[in-house]
Amino acid sequence: MAKSKDVRITIILECTACVRKGVRVNRLSKGISRYTTQKNRFNTPNPLELRKFCPYCYTHTIHGEIKK
Repeated sequence: MAKSKDVRITIILECTACVRKGVRVNRLSKGISRYTTQKNRFNTPNPLELRKFCPYCYTHTIHGEIKK
């Protein structure tokens, strides 16, 4: 049987630089960089931020956790 509250949960990381530029409004870029990963809910209760590569900005930027 599966547990009702899993310790590891799947999260989505989104590029903060693309969101600040207003990619959704201007349509200058083709999209927003997103990554999926897992985190331990009990060890890291705060939103996760990792430095990942964004192919649209073509540089390493901070990707923050978003809600599903």
